[in-house]
Amino acid sequence: MPRNRDIDKDADTPKPSLKRRLFVWGLNLFLIGCIAVLGYVSYIYLRMPSLDAILHETRPAAVVFLDKNGNEIRSANRIMGTPVSVETLPPHVWQAIVAIEDKRFFTHGPIDMRGIARAFISNIIKGRVASGGSTITQQTAKNIFLSREKKISRKVQELILSYWLENRFNKNQVLDLYMNRVSLVGGMRGIDAAARVMFQIPASKLSIGQAAQIAAMLKAPTTYSPLKNPDKNIARARTVLTEMVRQGYITINQARIAAQSLRPATPAPDTNLYRYWTDYVLDELKSRIGTFESDMYVYTTLDPKLQDTIADILPSRIGQYQGAVVAMNPDGALRAMSGGADYQVSQFNRTTAPRQPGSAFKPVVYLVALENGLTPESYVNDSPFAIGDYNPKNYNERYYGDITLATAFAKSVNSVPLKLTETYGIDAVLSMAGRLGVGTQLRREYSTVLGASEMSLVDLTNIYAVIWNSGYSVRPYSITKITDMLGNVIYERNPSDPIMVLQPQTVEFMQSLLADVVAPGGTGGRARAAGVQGGKTGTSNENRDAWFVGATADMIIGVWMGNDDFTPMDSKITGGTIPAEIFREIISSD
Repeated sequence: MPRNRDIDKDADTPKPSLKRRLFVWGLNLFLIGCIAVLGYVSYIYLRMPSLDAILHETRPAAVVFLDKNGNEIRSANRIMGTPVSVETLPPHVWQAIVAIEDKRFFTHGPIDMRGIARAFISNIIKGRVASGGSTITQQTAKNIFLSREKKISRKVQELILSYWLENRFNKNQVLDLYMNRVSLVGGMRGIDAAARVMFQIPASKLSIGQAAQIAAMLKAPTTYSPLKNPDKNIARARTVLTEMVRQGYITINQARIAAQSLRPATPAPDTNLYRYWTDYVLDELKSRIGTFESDMYVYTTLDPKLQDTIADILPSRIGQYQGAVVAMNPDGALRAMSGGADYQVSQFNRTTAPRQPGSAFKPVVYLVALENGLTPESYVNDSPFAIGDYNPKNYNERYYGDITLATAFAKSVNSVPLKLTETYGIDAVLSMAGRLGVGTQLRREYSTVLGASEMSLVDLTNIYAVIWNSGYSVRPYSITKITDMLGNVIYERNPSDPIMVLQPQTVEFMQSLLADVVAPGGTGGRARAAGVQGGKTGTSNENRDAWFVGATADMIIGVWMGNDDFTPMDSKITGGTIPAEIFREIISSD
């Protein structure tokens, strides 16, 4: 029987060896794996946001507030310190970082294979993860992503970004990014922020020892914080100094001197003392320049010493109640502001809240009378007054009959300003208030004469500023200049010439009346002290509000006290008691 040639041909073909088949399978698996890895990396890359967008992250513009002396008091929206670079910093600052974090940074690529191998062996020997092999470039990538997720996808993104960073930037620029993005303290980023919080100086002023203490934090910011764990921080800072010597950045003698200077960090001052002030300034900033997208410095009129004094005195005097204080120069420059007893408890700024000023409004009425020919020695009649259903009484329902205008003012009787308003007209009173800067918000009714129309402490204090500004118009201000971070001027106050709204003789008479208030027997006698030129008390119905506004040669200070819910205070509290005493303590402080 003839043989099947096809079958014979297949039978004669040698079969691949097992080794060859395994090789082919392995090669196929390898290619499939490479394709899978490449696909996964491509998938992760495509899911990443724009690398340029990551690098130039958007954030609220930071505002740095400065006092009248040009010193920083606090900042808003500041999550990063002032930008620093290898070129602008003293060399020992960035050298401390490189020495302890990545000593081969300038010679290896985005990934340090030698460092990874060394860390791997070290971890095996110690039986735990004791060290890592991340380079500064990898850490920069991690800081830019701001993610601590322990996922393969995040690690892949980190590696992609690391190669991208070193392809786009040189080593110095990558180090700059790292120093400006690393998070070390309180949610803020950058070594400049850490230097300001830890040592109250910019990074450009760090000594070798302080630079070592900042670098010591990089391993674990909380664990090695010079604020929270100074002993651990100092111990690791010594290690940093040793590494700097080994790598030739500093000499042994420099390291010894730096080691002797290592100290626990001192917390920065509590900036909550200035929060009412900076909130107020921020509102003025927005009214001056509108919205803003770039960081800026705002130069303000704040007197930090006066602010500290007020912040100490106010909470200690008002007890269970609330209070507020405003201090301004006669030209309207606001020098201090406290909008409550404790900003952390309540952020509501009571210096701008409308309340009834009570008798503290009466100078407006008396100014009308003085302009119309009366003098402090003119006689007026203090007796019950009524118009329609409105018949307010004097405090304690006591009347004095015929008295001088000065006596009526000093004793803060109610009938006299009402009779003066009846004589000269309510429109004359409202017009005078308008000239003093507060007329548009007042109600056209007789109760306004006794302070029933609400106004803020800032506005009320402004009325008195006009009187002590020789009768010239006053507009409160808190900002003198605004610049960008490079010093370019965005806004600078250029005030127009003030307008004379009160005649010199009217001012002289009014100042005399206000001086009598703080004389013995006046309602503001408790405010009397060296340098006090005059003042006025005010108490609203049922003691809901108590006010005192007084002046020295260069300062007008307004004080308010009350309850936020408008409930009455103790009947013994009037403008002539605690508010007047607070004023006296403020101007008597060194």
